[in-house]
Amino acid sequence: MTDIRQRFFIEHSPVRGEVVHLAETLQTILKQRDYPKAIELLLGELLAGSALLASTLKIKGRLSLQIQGSGSLKWAMAECNHLGELRALAEWNDDPVLMQADNGDVALGTLKDGVLFINIEPEHGERYQGIVPLEATSLAGCLTQYYDLSAQIPTRLALACDGERAGGLLIQLLPRNDEEQTLMDEDLWPRLTLLTNTLKADELIYLPAQEILYRLYNEEEVRLPEHENLSFGCTCSHERCEQALRQVGQETVQELLNEQNEIKMDCQFCNAQYRFGPEEALGLFGMHVS
Repeated sequence: MTDIRQRFFIEHSPVRGEVVHLAETLQTILKQRDYPKAIELLLGELLAGSALLASTLKIKGRLSLQIQGSGSLKWAMAECNHLGELRALAEWNDDPVLMQADNGDVALGTLKDGVLFINIEPEHGERYQGIVPLEATSLAGCLTQYYDLSAQIPTRLALACDGERAGGLLIQLLPRNDEEQTLMDEDLWPRLTLLTNTLKADELIYLPAQEILYRLYNEEEVRLPEHENLSFGCTCSHERCEQALRQVGQETVQELLNEQNEIKMDCQFCNAQYRFGPEEALGLFGMHVS
C-alpha cells in the first residue's frame, strides 16, 4: 500500500469523500524526533486529517491543523499542500501520563484549554483561520464539530494510527441545487453516516481504499477517480532562512555573529541545517566584510 489519497463520489447525489493512507511519509516524519508513543499516534491522525481537509480546497496553497493549549502537550501540528506534500511537528513536556500512554486521545486529554486551529494559506489571496475548542475526546470528533458549527457542511471523519501507518476517511454532503434536492434519497446521508461509524481502526489503517468503500457503501453506486500520491515535503530552504535573517535585522545578526562567528539555522521538520558566515549574513544588508 502506497501513501495515497483516494477521492470517491456517490453517483446521482451531492455526496463526496476521501480515503487517505500513510506509511512511508509517517515514518519519515516520526524518525525526525524521539516522540512519545501517544504523540506519534496523534501526529499520525493529524497528518491524515490535514490530507483529508486539504483535498476539499480548490486552491494552490496549504492547509494546516494545529493543536495548542497548556499542559503536558504544548502543541502539535500537521500540514498538507496542494501537491500532497506533508509535514508535522510537536512539542511536549515530560509527564509520566503522557510518556507512558499508548493512545493519541490521551495526548489530547493532557491539554488544558485546548484549541484546534484550521489554517488555510493560499499562494495568492487572504489567509483563513478557523478555531474550534477541543471539547470532543478525539481529533476526528473535533474536526467533525468544526464542520458542523463553522463550515456548516454535514461531514463525518474517521482517523486512526498505530505508529506504523495512519488512515483517514472523510465523507461530506455538499450543498444541493434544486434538482439534486428533489432527486436525492433523503435517507441517504443518515444511512451513510451510520455505515461510516461502523469502520474499525485496523480496517481504516490496513484495508485498501477500494475495499473500505465496498465494505461500507456496497449498496451505493460509488465512483473512484484516479488516486493521488502523498509524500513528505518540507518548505525550508536557504532562501527562507535569508528572509528570516532580514526580518530580525542587521543589529541582531551582528550580535549573533559576535557571539559565534557563524549563524546556524536548523529545520525542526526535516533536520536540515543552514549555515551563514559573516560575509554572507552581513551581505544580506549590503555590507562587505574585509
